[in-house]
Amino acid sequence: MKNQTFRMTMLFDFYGELLTDRQKEFYQLYYDEDLSLSEIAENYGISRQGVRDVIVRAEAYMTEIEDKTGLVKRFMQLTPHVDAIEAALGEIRQMNHRLFEDKRLEELCAVIEKETAALKE
Repeated sequence: MKNQTFRMTMLFDFYGELLTDRQKEFYQLYYDEDLSLSEIAENYGISRQGVRDVIVRAEAYMTEIEDKTGLVKRFMQLTPHVDAIEAALGEIRQMNHRLFEDKRLEELCAVIEKETAALKE
């Protein structure tokens, strides 16, 4: 993946709900709010090392789950293909409106649009 922060954000998007409330909170403060370990530690009255341990355990847990399931990897592999389908759909719609105005073709475009949207969820 592109970089560590992006990877950790993707892992959290997929697996964050499996973390404890404390892990989620510290993780979001560190990655989303860009707070330092020291800032988080000061706000919670614990050591910087304590904050780091919570975040490292969360990262390790989510990485372990990803290693077993591969969901993020598959998502990243599918995304460009779905984007390509959407781009082709746009061209088909434009051609249909300019040249054919075929109702059935528009219905099929709507099906493709619906199904690609479902894949993105």
